[in-house]
Amino acid sequence: MDDTIVIKGISQGILATLDPSVQWGTVLGELTTHIEQRAAFFKGAQLVVDIGDRALASDELETLNQSLDALNVQLVALLSEDDATLTIAETIGLNTDLRDVEPPSRPTRPTEPPPETEVDSEEYGTGGVLIKRTLRNGRTIRSGGHVVVIGDVNQGAEIIAAGDIVVWGKLRGVVHAGANGDEEAVICALDLNPTQIRIAGLISISPQDTKKRRNVIPETAQITDGHIEAIPWNTESKGY
Repeated sequence: MDDTIVIKGISQGILATLDPSVQWGTVLGELTTHIEQRAAFFKGAQLVVDIGDRALASDELETLNQSLDALNVQLVALLSEDDATLTIAETIGLNTDLRDVEPPSRPTRPTEPPPETEVDSEEYGTGGVLIKRTLRNGRTIRSGGHVVVIGDVNQGAEIIAAGDIVVWGKLRGVVHAGANGDEEAVICALDLNPTQIRIAGLISISPQDTKKRRNVIPETAQITDGHIEAIPWNTESKGY
């Protein structure tokens, strides 16, 4: 993908910045391919597309809209420096200003009903998946609840969870917590250094660092003030 497409999380969803110097057919193909390869990651997402000073005709905008709709991605806004393109975008119902875009709705976190058997507990738990092994390259875990891994998550592995993700080991792969839009979800690891991290609609990509990391401490990634931050994993972290 190089720098033809730059993806990052914003409060309104996901922002895709497209290189205006690349032929439109090429950049559109790369965008749809990128989304197809990460279908679970983008499913149901709100997408804002920034095309810079590129001028697009009505049929090109319609093709973009239809292509994203077929991939279950909602195009909510088009950002452009070309006035004619902005006018066309508005006529087909697209926002052209981020201030007009509502953030994705935040669903309430599901709760489990009390168990039928008597349990001496102060709280009722939420469903999840426990994995007692290392997740290697190419492995994908999806859960409608939480995911707990006792082991490492290697680069090339992926976890997608509607709830929280806890890794009792090294986290190097791609992880998406709060996949249904829950911004209260958290990601915890003894060694938090993922290739890509996402909570609800916000995305963060770890910088490429070839140096050996020192003084590694357990950390929690959570959403604070509209962005993802990593803090020491302790009782001050969200939900723990």
